Amino acid sequence: MNILVVEDEPKTLDYLYRGLTEHGCTVDIGRNGIDGRLLAMQNNYDAVVLDVMLPGQDGFSLLRELRTRKQTPVIMLTARDSVDDRMRGFRDGADDYLIKPFYFPELLARLHALTRRQRAQEQLQLSIGDLKIDLLSRKAYRGTRRIDLTAKEFTLLVTLARREGQILSKNALAELVWEMNFDSNTNVVEVAIRRLRNKIDADSPHPLLHTVRSMGYVLEARGADGESQP
Repeated sequence: MNILVVEDEPKTLDYLYRGLTEHGCTVDIGRNGIDGRLLAMQNNYDAVVLDVMLPGQDGFSLLRELRTRKQTPVIMLTARDSVDDRMRGFRDGADDYLIKPFYFPELLARLHALTRRQRAQEQLQLSIGDLKIDLLSRKAYRGTRRIDLTAKEFTLLVTLARREGQILSKNALAELVWEMNFDSNTNVVEVAIRRLRNKIDADSPHPLLHTVRSMGYVLEARGADGESQP
């Protein structure tokens, strides 16, 4: 497993690092909230172990920001045995919660359980930023907003999502979605893209469906600078 540990307490950090690496995990370390956020946003991890009380940016704030882009499993750590704290963590998107001091084998077991569940979900779901596509129910969501799609629009969205970050030409989309050779005299692809964009990017400050001039279309999360996000 590839794990990110965001923890500022040296003894706890050493305990986690030694335990995880001894069990074959690759571990990255963030010693404060700001470093942890940068690592979590820039890299793909199987799970994140996130302390609540951090310098620079607290764990709750970091988690909320992470959930706008990714659904990486997160186990939160806290020294405060408070029901309110735990409920706040779950509301912000935590997958699990452990109270310090904790038993390392329990943490490891919970990490394995979370990553198994995540892999099972990924077989039935596609996620790009805060866009979620449920392949089983054939439903799509942007954050908590349900996106109403026609059958063809859903097929078009899935086609783009399965090739996240890859530019698809009009000809490629015509063949993959409509199973037809592209006719330059028809605007079926442009019309479908325009309708899909209006639905998935409506009222969102972070558009996901982009036009690449003279090349085609791409579905990907981009930062404020227009660069694609990992």
